[in-house]
Amino acid sequence: MTTKQTILGRVSQLAKANINSLLDRAEDPEKMLDQLVRDYSNSIAEAEEAVAQTIAHVRMAESDLQSDREAATEWGRKAAAAVSKAEELTAAGDTAGAEKFTNLAKVALKRQITHENEVKDAEPLIASQNATVEQLKSGLVDMKSKLEDLKSRRSALVARARSAEARAKVQEAVGSLDVMDPTSDLGRFEEQIREQEAMVQGRAEVQSASLEDQFAELEDHSQDSEIEARLAALKNDS
Repeated sequence: MTTKQTILGRVSQLAKANINSLLDRAEDPEKMLDQLVRDYSNSIAEAEEAVAQTIAHVRMAESDLQSDREAATEWGRKAAAAVSKAEELTAAGDTAGAEKFTNLAKVALKRQITHENEVKDAEPLIASQNATVEQLKSGLVDMKSKLEDLKSRRSALVARARSAEARAKVQEAVGSLDVMDPTSDLGRFEEQIREQEAMVQGRAEVQSASLEDQFAELEDHSQDSEIEARLAALKNDS
């Protein structure tokens, strides 16, 4: 497998990764996202460098291709000029001169053919390499999109986790202040107040009971006086 194919396979694999499936299997989604963000960031940096190198090689090959095309054209022009000169010398009766330029034309044509063959061989290869470059670029775009998605999900997940933690703390604090709970501080304080109020009421009842007893004693004495008065009256009648 070539380096180019390895890069393409790696980019494609990461670009097609099912993030939801990974998160579903993760025991700690937040840590899983952090690890994925690091992996994707590193992979994107490495892939970008590798893709840049691949593009550089393709551009060099394209430059060589253009040079071969220009060389083929130039050697064709030189061959035509040599043939024209040979014909001119032949017409002038200069056989040796005509043969010299004819040989030069052959050399030029040979070089022209060589460059044309190089162009012919290079064109499909460069086309294939350019197609690979486009795949790599597309894969990088997908990877960067997934990276942004990962970062967004991480932020949302962390926010949800912190919100849940805050709600739990509030609920815990509210629970600790439950006045209906006799074990809570407020519950115990309320119970103390109730005891004090009951003691005040009890003391008031005690005081009230003492007054009633006193009045009862007065009532008993008043009856004694009445009895004595009636007894005296009875004595006087007899």
